Amino acid sequence: MSDLTAGILFIVSMFVVLALVYVPLGDYMYRVVNRERHLRVERGIYKLIGVNPSGEQSWRAYARSVLAFSLISLLFLYLFQRVQNGLWLSLGFPAVAPDLSWNTAVSFVANTNWQAYSGESTMGHLVQMAGLAVQNFVSAAVGISVAMALIRGFSRKLTDQLGNFWVDLVRITLWILLPIAFISAIVLIAGGVVQNLSAGTDVQTIAGSTQHVTGGPVASQEAIKELGTNGGGFYNANSAHPFENPASWTNWLEVFLILLIPFSLPRTFGRMVGSNKQGYALLSAMAIMAIASVVLVNAFQGIHHGTVPMAVGAATEGTESRLGVYNSATFASATTLTSTGAVNSFHDSYTALGGAIPLASMMLGEVAPGGVGSGLYGILILAIITVFVAGLMVGRSPEYLGKKIGAREVKLASLYILTTPTLVLFGTGLAMALGGERASMLNTGAHGLSEVLYAFTSGANNNGSAFAGLSANTVWYNTAIGLAMLLGRFLPIVFVLGLAGSLARQKLVPESDGTLRTYQPLFVGMLVGVTLIVVLLTYLPALALGPLAEGVH
Repeated sequence: MSDLTAGILFIVSMFVVLALVYVPLGDYMYRVVNRERHLRVERGIYKLIGVNPSGEQSWRAYARSVLAFSLISLLFLYLFQRVQNGLWLSLGFPAVAPDLSWNTAVSFVANTNWQAYSGESTMGHLVQMAGLAVQNFVSAAVGISVAMALIRGFSRKLTDQLGNFWVDLVRITLWILLPIAFISAIVLIAGGVVQNLSAGTDVQTIAGSTQHVTGGPVASQEAIKELGTNGGGFYNANSAHPFENPASWTNWLEVFLILLIPFSLPRTFGRMVGSNKQGYALLSAMAIMAIASVVLVNAFQGIHHGTVPMAVGAATEGTESRLGVYNSATFASATTLTSTGAVNSFHDSYTALGGAIPLASMMLGEVAPGGVGSGLYGILILAIITVFVAGLMVGRSPEYLGKKIGAREVKLASLYILTTPTLVLFGTGLAMALGGERASMLNTGAHGLSEVLYAFTSGANNNGSAFAGLSANTVWYNTAIGLAMLLGRFLPIVFVLGLAGSLARQKLVPESDGTLRTYQPLFVGMLVGVTLIVVLLTYLPALALGPLAEGVH
């Protein structure tokens, strides 16, 4: 079977299986989040943390809970790294430096998992398990919780109550993330992914030298890093490492886990607002943009490499040879369409235009389908902008799902959309203006700019992948990208919850002949168009100076 044929089968089978699980998983998540009865284990957790599960919260109280929980998580993870050298299973590693501890703590709490370090030579097993892997679960649950709060804003009327953050957090973690991650980890172990507490083994290489190979609890972290669209990796080589991703079928499974929840959440949305057609509309817009990204990355990577480069191996520079060009390109597309950041190849080695597509996928706001929760509330923000634009075109007051889209809603949606580009472009411009920070670039010119632009785009969009050509483990980059990750995660969340509160206080407006049918193909096309025009064009000047300039050089 040719590499191209295998790549096509990889993509087609992925979308077929995602289509099969859309309804059952989406309905299951709906039942988990909206169940009225609290199970015994849930009540025990609520009692332990002092929460009244029957009490609902306004958007302000919900936001305070999200921020307080995240702040405590950040402080705990920071301190955990700082005292690592005195902990069990530290493997003899020293305490993590203050700037790197800050960067890593923010990264994992913000569901970014940007890693400015080599995992197997920096973090001990206890920090990996009780620190990083735990945040992989709860940061993902935070994103889904915020999405549920926004959906309640659409589905409820004349109230300021959006549910209870602590109830959402516990249920999503216990009954959605944990079971799927547990089963996936067992499958990965069966496929050859490492799962132990070994300090490592010295092995004899083919060349006759000795190499120390670190073991660890890899499979359990690998499962949730993909499922929770966290990213990162136990090893520096990430999902290109055979201990994290041993074979083509485990590569398929990891991409499937990345896309599983984000592509199923529109079904949950449709159930909660009482119209499955609305869920299918969002899913269609996500799928159109996702398929375009996958096809373009594969095309640019495949067409560029002719017979001679393929024969001498140049086509696989930066690509894990076990997986091939097309499976690696599809992984790159999936990880940047979501907020995952796991990689099985070095994007810095991609063709200029091949590297531009993952960069553009992140710049879209990662809404096709986006991170767990964040992708759904991101595309709902864009849906609000779309109906507002449609209202301007026909001279009508815009409505979405029976709610008026007024000045307050548009302002909050606009602030959401403008936050990330501001962080990305300001951070990139500042880095390029500082001569000392330009020394961290492996390359100069357009490609060097792309490396810096990719880093801040990845950080502010809470993606976590890297171009791999930037030495980012410096005090300045650790601090600056840490701030981009922090603000890029929590400012949008505050705007989303404020929007949810504004929508929930409204009454439902009955549908009329002038109402835009937001479940029809016309709206899907408009939503895709608005996403591309309003969001992506913001970055066009920066793209023109980076990957586009390199591509036409």
